[in-house]
Amino acid sequence: MNEPDELDALDELGLRLKAYEGRAAAVAGMGKDPVNEPMIRHWCEAMGDTNPAYEGPDAVAPPTMLQAWTMGGLSGHTGRSGAFDELLGLLDDAGYTSVVATDCEQEYVRPLRPGDEITFDAVIESVSERKTTKLGTGHFVTTRMNVRTGGELAGTHRFRILKYAPARRKPKESKELEEPRSRRPRPVVNRDNAGFWEGVERHRLLIQRCTGCRELRFPWLPGCNGCGCLEWDTVEASGEGTVYSYVVMHYPPFPAFTESDHAADAAGSYVAGPYAVGLIELAEGVRIVSNVIGVPYDKVRIGMPVRLQFERYDEELVLPVFRAGEADGGGS
Repeated sequence: MNEPDELDALDELGLRLKAYEGRAAAVAGMGKDPVNEPMIRHWCEAMGDTNPAYEGPDAVAPPTMLQAWTMGGLSGHTGRSGAFDELLGLLDDAGYTSVVATDCEQEYVRPLRPGDEITFDAVIESVSERKTTKLGTGHFVTTRMNVRTGGELAGTHRFRILKYAPARRKPKESKELEEPRSRRPRPVVNRDNAGFWEGVERHRLLIQRCTGCRELRFPWLPGCNGCGCLEWDTVEASGEGTVYSYVVMHYPPFPAFTESDHAADAAGSYVAGPYAVGLIELAEGVRIVSNVIGVPYDKVRIGMPVRLQFERYDEELVLPVFRAGEADGGGS
């Protein structure tokens, strides 16, 4: 239990933190560029979004680009100090030195169009009471950015972080008491995608095909985005593909996602090496997210040819992965 002095200190800190609510998180700013067609085009290409509303003389910007117009790039925004940095410093001094982003939400009030000049301001909307999470104990801090054009509100962007003191891990007394090997998370199987996972179990990668317009689509959906038809059949992927894009997962380490058996560090905790997650463009023209294996994570490159392979991780789980270089697409 906390001693009275400790409780008083916690209460005093909570009051100091609450005093930041409603204060400007940073000095109000202006977007470095007006809403513009090239940025909209780049965004849509990256997202694979072909909505015609984002093209032509009457184009609007995708609503989810809201925050993009406020970003300062590598050089950032000049003169942008405010209460937010003070608040983080106060939490650091109190021992809450770690940070993790937890969620964000956006509200769209009006569309943005090429030529719109963007202004924005941000406030500290809320600071939570002291919370205990699996990561550790700390406070959730929510900021709200208001994005405007011509003085009119276009949308809001809320961003929430947790500033916390990491929980202490209990040392393992012996190898016999070590936790069992972590299992990969199970995929969410529902009536819309059950056929896909049944195909994977049989080492077949099935792509949906609309019987109305014959458009291929992935991931599986209950209806066609192009023509609205609810009828479909499937095409089996050849297994050939290329790396369209990729990320390398470094942290946090998830033992369940290592390609080999777990190793233990000096403290007896399981560690996991980095691994590559690729957006694979299949020869059929659709894209799928999966692991890239067969080469070190730092050797994965955009455009690298890969081939489908099925891996069985346990008695229940088979997943499609993509091996760089020569591989047998039917192997497991």
